[in-house]
Amino acid sequence: KYSTFALPEYESEEGYVLLCRSHAYSDLEIELINYDEDIIRLGIPIESFRTTVEAIEPLTHDIKHLVLKIADLEKRMKFNAGQYASLRIPGSEEYRAYSMANTPLTNDRLEFIIKVFPGGLFSGLLDGGITVGQEMEAKGPYGVFRLHEKSDSDIICIGGGSGMAPLWSLLNNMAERGIRRKTTYFYGARTRKDLFYLDILQQLEERLPGFRFVPALSMATPEDEWDGETGLITEVLERNLAAGQTKTQAYLCGPPPMIDAAIPVLVRKGISEDRIFFDKFTSTGKVE
Repeated sequence: KYSTFALPEYESEEGYVLLCRSHAYSDLEIELINYDEDIIRLGIPIESFRTTVEAIEPLTHDIKHLVLKIADLEKRMKFNAGQYASLRIPGSEEYRAYSMANTPLTNDRLEFIIKVFPGGLFSGLLDGGITVGQEMEAKGPYGVFRLHEKSDSDIICIGGGSGMAPLWSLLNNMAERGIRRKTTYFYGARTRKDLFYLDILQQLEERLPGFRFVPALSMATPEDEWDGETGLITEVLERNLAAGQTKTQAYLCGPPPMIDAAIPVLVRKGISEDRIFFDKFTSTGKVE
């Protein structure tokens, strides 16, 4: 059995396989995409943690903020901003993966920004099925999405939905550590009711010199009274990014269609694919 988080259906249909479930019957060459020597060399051991639910708060009509307090005061989850944890579904042997929204410096707790899917085995429980004080198991950290620091180049962040979580962790960690790189964060939403953290993102502009937040609505209505960017995130990128971005790094988190559409735009603007880093967020199908 394997989780579709390990191999989403869209990647399986494109011919991708899991090496841990494959046999080689002849010699082969393996290419490491976005190989990061530091991740391999400084890998953080994966551990299991007992936690209790500290808070469940609505951020929008379909996105929740989940806070888990690590039960053992002597144990903390070490992780890099951008990584994720697997949370065990209460009463089940299954897990769901969510990126940490807090920073590594606040690792006595784990914070998550989770989109609630109708019928979701975990996210659906955030509407009354999980209560404050309830115990929960978390495993981690997982993933290689993180800030690549061997550069002082400009940064472009692109997010949508709960893809806010790893980018929020990454940006706040930059502010905590005094990393000063010109950073523009494009965030796509449908309508104004799908936006959140607007006030604290404005505060982040004060803590992170050179940071600019650009929210965009793809389905703005007259009731939104919106005077900001509109259209698909690709259209917003075309309007706002100058050509010749050869030294810029790009970090993308959100739904696969958004990421797949944005990458060609970034390449046309001069950002090579080896400077584009992404984490695709998918809903989970059955465990196979």
